[in-house]
Amino acid sequence: MKLRNEKLKMISEWAENNGDIRVALLTSSLVNPLAPVDDLSDLDIELVFNDNSNYITDNSWIRYFGETIAMIEEDEYCFEGRHGMKMVLYDDYIKVDFKLYSKVKFLADLERAELPEDWDIGYKVLVDKDGITSEMQKPSYQTSIIKRPSVKKVQQVLNDFWWDTTYVAKSLLRDELFYAKFSSEHIIRVDYLIPLIEWYIASQHNWNITTNKYGRLFKKYLTEEMWVRVESTFAGSSIPANWDALFAMADLVSTIGKLLAENLDFSYPIKLETDIRKYLFDLRAKS
Repeated sequence: MKLRNEKLKMISEWAENNGDIRVALLTSSLVNPLAPVDDLSDLDIELVFNDNSNYITDNSWIRYFGETIAMIEEDEYCFEGRHGMKMVLYDDYIKVDFKLYSKVKFLADLERAELPEDWDIGYKVLVDKDGITSEMQKPSYQTSIIKRPSVKKVQQVLNDFWWDTTYVAKSLLRDELFYAKFSSEHIIRVDYLIPLIEWYIASQHNWNITTNKYGRLFKKYLTEEMWVRVESTFAGSSIPANWDALFAMADLVSTIGKLLAENLDFSYPIKLETDIRKYLFDLRAKS
């Protein structure tokens, strides 16, 4: 944390003394009271230039803050006339994500009726040489709060979950581990399991809670028994282990889905589950 604070001070002083920069903001987890923060948390810095083009095309300024290990550039945003991105890992292991705005585009975002999501998560003004942030809306910190889904949305996720388990089962029977993992981890876990767990947790907290990105805080808010069940949905490389994980997913979704159905007042698709489970059992018996 000391190294990160020193880096932040260095960047702030550089921005203050750089005539090309008009505003500097600290954003994201370090200024969000709802976000988990530790020594590995990044610095997210937004820099507003009269003209950001030279700072996008010439990266020499980045080394002012230390030697770099790696960098990712996402400057396609600049081609849309909005901003560029430089995500940098320094040799002191501090990671800094620089967003490079032009002043014109920054002012356009300031004039929006609603605060852009990146700012509503949280921000702190580090430098403002022209007073342009004086009337900037205050963050609500509500962007990351889990929203109550519609019944139709939950029903669709449940239907899609049971449908896509069949692809995992077929891949395991065929000994196609890569496609089985793609279906279970990329599609089922991300698109169905994570939202269902989020909704389950939020339903237990009056729809006023965040679990952060991709389940970072699931363990904090789930009971020990429920967390063990979540852990059992992860598998190694063996086909039998992946069958076990698939059925652990099915059991978990069944439990959570029925609780959500009760909370949101809709009928859980029990016949769909029963029929798909039979299909899964029959394919596993052949493997």
